Amino acid sequence: MTQILTIIIALALIVAILWWFFGKHTTEAGHSEIKNGQQESTVVVKGGYSPSTVILKKGVPAKLKFDMQDSTACLSHIVFDSLGVDKDLTKQRFTEVEIPTDKAGEINFACGMDMFHGKVVVK
Repeated sequence: MTQILTIIIALALIVAILWWFFGKHTTEAGHSEIKNGQQESTVVVKGGYSPSTVILKKGVPAKLKFDMQDSTACLSHIVFDSLGVDKDLTKQRFTEVEIPTDKAGEINFACGMDMFHGKVVVK
C-alpha cells in the first residue's frame, strides 16, 4: 500500500512540474488610461507583476507606475534593459517609469535577478 501511495504522489508531482514548465499559462493584459494627453498604467508588484503585460497606444506619452507590495529581494528592482532603466522599488510605494511610445513593438522588463518578467506592448 505504501508503494502505491508513493507512486501516486510521485506521478502527481511529475504532472505538476510538467504543467508548471510546459503548460500554456495565460495572463490578462492591462490597458492604460489616457488622462490629459498622457497614458498611465499601474503594475502591482506582489509575487510577480500584475498585469505582466501592459498595452499602450503608440504616439501618446506613457508612464508605468509600479506599486510595490512585496518585500522579496528579487522584486526590489525593475529593469528595462532596452531602455537602460534599473530602478529600486523599495524607496517609495509607487515608482514611475517613462515609456517611449514613438514606435510600435514590445519592451521587456524583469526583476533585478531576471526571474520575474513582464512586457509593454506599444500598438
